[in-house]
Amino acid sequence: MKHEHLSLLAAISLVLAGTPIIASAQSGTAQNAALAGLNTAEASRVTQTVDSRVTSTLQQSHLSIVDKSVATKAVDDATPMNHMNLILQRSEKRQAALETLIAAQHDPSSSKFRQWVTPEQFGQTFGISDADIAAVSGWLKSQGFTVNGVYANKTQIDFSGNAGQVKRAFHTQMNRYTINNASHIANASDISIPQALQSVVVGVAGLNDVHPQAQHTKPTYGQFNASTQRFDVQKPKTNAIGVTPQAVNFTNGARGLVPYDMAKIYGTDKLYAAGLTGSGITIALVEDSSMVPSDWSNFVSQFALTSYGGTFKQFQPQATGFTNCIDPTIAVPGEDDFEALLDAEWSTALAPGANIWLASCDDSNSSNFFGGVFTAATNLINGTTRPNVISASYGYGEGFTDAASKHAIDLMWAQADAEGISVFVSSGDSGSNPSFNGGFINGVGIDANAFGTSPNDTVVGGTDTADILDGTTKKYFSSTYNAVYGSALSYVPEIPWNQSCGNEVAAKSLGYATSLAFCKAYLSFDPNGYYITSEAGSGGPSSVDAKPVWQRLVYNAAKDQSRDVPDVALFGGSYGGSTWVIVCAQAYPCTPGFTGSTALIGGTSLSSPMFAGIQALIDQGLAAKGLSPNQGNAAPTLYVLASDEYGGAKGAPPASLAACNADNGTKGTSKCVFHNVTRGSIATQCVQQLPNVVTPDCYYYGALPNSYLGPIQLGLTSTSTSKYNATTEAFAARQGWSFASGLGSVDANNLLKAWKAFVNVQ
Repeated sequence: MKHEHLSLLAAISLVLAGTPIIASAQSGTAQNAALAGLNTAEASRVTQTVDSRVTSTLQQSHLSIVDKSVATKAVDDATPMNHMNLILQRSEKRQAALETLIAAQHDPSSSKFRQWVTPEQFGQTFGISDADIAAVSGWLKSQGFTVNGVYANKTQIDFSGNAGQVKRAFHTQMNRYTINNASHIANASDISIPQALQSVVVGVAGLNDVHPQAQHTKPTYGQFNASTQRFDVQKPKTNAIGVTPQAVNFTNGARGLVPYDMAKIYGTDKLYAAGLTGSGITIALVEDSSMVPSDWSNFVSQFALTSYGGTFKQFQPQATGFTNCIDPTIAVPGEDDFEALLDAEWSTALAPGANIWLASCDDSNSSNFFGGVFTAATNLINGTTRPNVISASYGYGEGFTDAASKHAIDLMWAQADAEGISVFVSSGDSGSNPSFNGGFINGVGIDANAFGTSPNDTVVGGTDTADILDGTTKKYFSSTYNAVYGSALSYVPEIPWNQSCGNEVAAKSLGYATSLAFCKAYLSFDPNGYYITSEAGSGGPSSVDAKPVWQRLVYNAAKDQSRDVPDVALFGGSYGGSTWVIVCAQAYPCTPGFTGSTALIGGTSLSSPMFAGIQALIDQGLAAKGLSPNQGNAAPTLYVLASDEYGGAKGAPPASLAACNADNGTKGTSKCVFHNVTRGSIATQCVQQLPNVVTPDCYYYGALPNSYLGPIQLGLTSTSTSKYNATTEAFAARQGWSFASGLGSVDANNLLKAWKAFVNVQ
């Protein structure tokens, strides 16, 4: 394999805007060296008297979706609004300096390579001046708010009050709205602030309670059948007329993948054999829920992971100087949330020797847009002891995010990157719009996960194993489980995870020429629409963040100006419910031989923590060579390595592009870093009901004749409403990079080898 990536670093340096972390791994001298030569000194930017009678409106400071909604009632003035965040804007000079530092931190030829900063250094160098913070804090107090504290990054002021104070200070009415079939609080209009503060204030994150959603499938439960070596899953009863539109009749039950299987599929088993298990590396999972800790112990015991020495800790990370994070179990006694246990168990599954932190904050204690998840993440990043890796398996589309909240997310991940923390975010579970997990896209078009479209994190999409639809299971899986319940024999070809009739591989497996033909036939099976779904790995272009230079480096990168997601992908789920992963829950404990009912689940909430686990193995492998155990944002390095294998944006691709096609299986891809997923798509079903519900980016192929709601048009997500093909469907897998699966999945063993070459160690 060629390693031409060093010649690309000059291009990367022009765009990288936020790097790594972990002060605890760096000496004071190294930390100071990272900031040497940066001139960020500046005078206060608040130079006028702060007069609340002279105001300026902050554009896009309310949710645009409320403009399409009718308020159900006004929020009572006495309603508490706790832990809002006033988001501050650094100067252009300091923003440019941050981008310069981050570029250097990712450049192996720079003296600042992998030299991370602390939260205090970040705030002092790239935050807002103390005088300006004092001016903003003073104004908040004058309006009756309680200022709880200022974060170390000096770009966030945590404050509390009530709806009446918000109305008077920010000149907006707090109302209740029905958004995506749920009741929410949101400000009715853009806010206004004193004109004197406009240069340093972005807006307020927390004027609505539209929190991110966990990106996992609804769990199914199965009873292990020894004769078939599968789990018999109870099918839901419906009133569907005619033939049940189950595309594939899995008469042998569902397959439950275990840690052994993923280790075989993604090459982590070779790293374990070399002593790399994630030992000494900490993965933090940011949550708005919690779990019973014994679930994790049950998982590692059931799958023989105990000997690797991994640890588990569940806690509520607090900001320095004030408390804004409470235990979710206080709100829901005995909570055992599938999101939390999926993240904890499956990050351990890939990095069985790592330290797992489940950092959870309850949503009800915070009105911030991203609620407990945002609070947990920002508290960790600004804390005294910080993780090496963060996984965030939550999200909502940018269309459901106000400008201040989006700005806050991007600031947070840039800080994490500069401190050295590698951040992984789930792409979403509903195809070309991540806001409809478990349902179907309606009323909005193509979108991307606001939590992941920052250029300072790595977004992980979802794949499916192709063996069931291809009829090649005997080639890739043993017919019986081994002692640790594994059956995978090697890497298994992958396709994009897509549970809808838009799945082209499923359509062709069943004899249809196209997915469109399959969907039309599907409609005749299901005239009531019981099986309509948009469940699939998500991907799409950002409408907020610009494309970083490193994302332009690889073959078939989207020719747009947007930060595009996902970056990579791992197993997320299966068509027809054929394959899931096993989780161990309090109500559904794992038992030897699986004698009880067993929980099966999937989603990109699985994909992200698994990649976080792979990153922990990479971190340990590099630390063993005397390098920093922290890599900052993984995406820039992944794209440089992919350009070696897939080719660059210009010129003919190398032979390795075809060789690394996921369809080649183990023999073809044994030397590849990436498995290039090239078949299938994440185009899913979408609906509209005129005139009230209009859904753009959807090609309509029919209507539900028996709907009690009246005529409902049914379509497939597409960039064209007049034609549907491989070019317009949203979105098709292809050679190189794609919206369906990014760069594809990875072979962890080969990834470490390539990463070592990138940083010039053997």
